[in-house]
Amino acid sequence: MRGQHRHLYRVAAAALLAVAAGSASACEWRGLNSLPMPGTEGGGPGAFVVQAQLPDVGYIQQNSRVRVGDANVGTITKIERQDWHALVTMTLNGDVDLPANSTAKVGQTSLLGSLHLELAPPTDVPPQGKLHDGSLIPLAHAGAYPGTDQTLSAMSLVLNGGGIGEMQDITVAFATALANREADLRSLIGQLDQFAGHLDAQTDDIIAATESFNSLVGQVADQKPVLDRAIRTIPDALAVLAEQRDHLVDAADALGKFSALATDTVSRSRENLVREFEQVGPVLQSLADTGPALTRSLDFIGTFPWPKGPLDKWIRGDYANITAILDLTLSRIDNTLFTGTRWEGDLTELEMQWGRTIGQLPSPYTAGNPLVAPYRLDQGR
Repeated sequence: MRGQHRHLYRVAAAALLAVAAGSASACEWRGLNSLPMPGTEGGGPGAFVVQAQLPDVGYIQQNSRVRVGDANVGTITKIERQDWHALVTMTLNGDVDLPANSTAKVGQTSLLGSLHLELAPPTDVPPQGKLHDGSLIPLAHAGAYPGTDQTLSAMSLVLNGGGIGEMQDITVAFATALANREADLRSLIGQLDQFAGHLDAQTDDIIAATESFNSLVGQVADQKPVLDRAIRTIPDALAVLAEQRDHLVDAADALGKFSALATDTVSRSRENLVREFEQVGPVLQSLADTGPALTRSLDFIGTFPWPKGPLDKWIRGDYANITAILDLTLSRIDNTLFTGTRWEGDLTELEMQWGRTIGQLPSPYTAGNPLVAPYRLDQGR
């Protein structure tokens, strides 16, 4: 029985080794990181798969952690090459809530710690969408924090070839240049302090001048086509002026002669001009004396027959007050409309026949008294 059990164990062990060898050959065995590790994040209920394109993954390995802030939220399941960058596949816990335009960076927990992939919302643009199963973080949203080797390399450059070795020479040169000049240096520092104070007091003026200059530059830029056209036109204009030089000289000479003649004429007619001004003075004085009456009469003529003088007493807010007397007697109509015409006096005579002429004794047309005029049988017809 023991021999049979040992034989069965050997067969089972051989079968397991064959399965393991087949699996390793099919999955490109790279150690234990090629197999999923127990206890990692991103395997619970609701977990989903997300991919990220990274320019460089360094020495990060499969089964490395995926973090949001300081919390582990997933695991890297696959790293492969895609064109000239890396494509990282990861599984995240179902409660991970990140926008679709999140960033992915390769980080390090400490100076000598392990690498991990850090996901974070964007900081330069507003968040959009939400990461879900099958989402892809593009290469434009990926990057990496400085690694240990980069930090040490930068420190080596600063310490060995970055100029620290020349600090002593610089200090000695400063000490030599400032030796026995402490008072001058103190005075220089005081003057610099005063200059900085004056400059700070003029900050508003400097800002205003800068803004004005900026506005001037903007206006000049807006007028650039006009300036270009003017610059192209100026040579032609100068050429024309050069061609007309003789004519311009003749014109200037003629202007000088005219000026001399005008001066002589004014000198000779000065007494007459003064006398005319003295005569015009009383006329202007009389016109000034009649100013109020003249303006009121002109105001009445411009609004005849309804003068606008009492309008301020007529309109009061949203209502108007008016008292009007309409004289439609025949004599008033005759005096107003037919005076100087061939019908002048006809309406007045008709009204006198009716005995209704008011305020006219005697009548300007008949020289008779309408109140004592004899009554005729045809009167009023």
